[in-house]
Amino acid sequence: MELKFSKVERKGPITIVTLSRPEVYNALHTDAHFELQKVFDDFSGDPEQWIAIVTGAGDKAFCAGNDLKWQAAGGKRGWDKGGFAGLTSRFDCDKPIIAAVNGVAMGGGFEIALACDLIIASENATFALPEPRVGLAALAGGLHRLPRQIGLKRAMGMILTARHVSAKEGHELGFVNEVVPQGEALNAALRWAETIAKNSPMSIRASKQAIQKGLGVSLEQAIEEQREYPAVKAMVASQDYIEGPKAFSEKRPPKWVGR
Repeated sequence: MELKFSKVERKGPITIVTLSRPEVYNALHTDAHFELQKVFDDFSGDPEQWIAIVTGAGDKAFCAGNDLKWQAAGGKRGWDKGGFAGLTSRFDCDKPIIAAVNGVAMGGGFEIALACDLIIASENATFALPEPRVGLAALAGGLHRLPRQIGLKRAMGMILTARHVSAKEGHELGFVNEVVPQGEALNAALRWAETIAKNSPMSIRASKQAIQKGLGVSLEQAIEEQREYPAVKAMVASQDYIEGPKAFSEKRPPKWVGR
């Protein structure tokens, strides 16, 4: 597949996806959404790829959200089943995805980051859900993810005012995992990804799936049902499930195979 609006690089088990429309601050339109749907379908289905990082081209923007100029000029708006950037409605991916936010993350751009499992932000990063200022609403997950991640009152404070939030404040509010110097977001995200990759990918997928499914039910139900989750069952049946304890007892690093 020829990529026009994104770039994909693989470093071992890590896939790096770069949103690449720097002329419009990496804002996305319909064609970009469908391209990214395929990119993340490929990542999800590749057994050799364990972790993904999403970042933006250039040093000014992660993603400015929906391409409003495209829309205002009559461009068709829409995306595939995975949602905005192929990510915001992708609920069946149990592999970790990290947002390396290297600048502006507005509207849909912020919603992409919120849909990731971790957010690493450079000092110049700015976050907002400014849709009300242009007569829209953050319906690609932002209105639902932000309250779940930072609490109702804090989220209301951001959403109803449409105000901009710095990386430092995002860390204080709890939706940013780490703030790094400008230009270092991708390197820091790679450091996180490499640390995650030291663990069994089967265990990581089981953990992510158990968290996601468990948050939708009571604590009692989550604990009772977790062993029936597909990724948990796959972990228990995997070679990694045998390799981990064996490597520990033999006092050597484990050799994960991801199956």
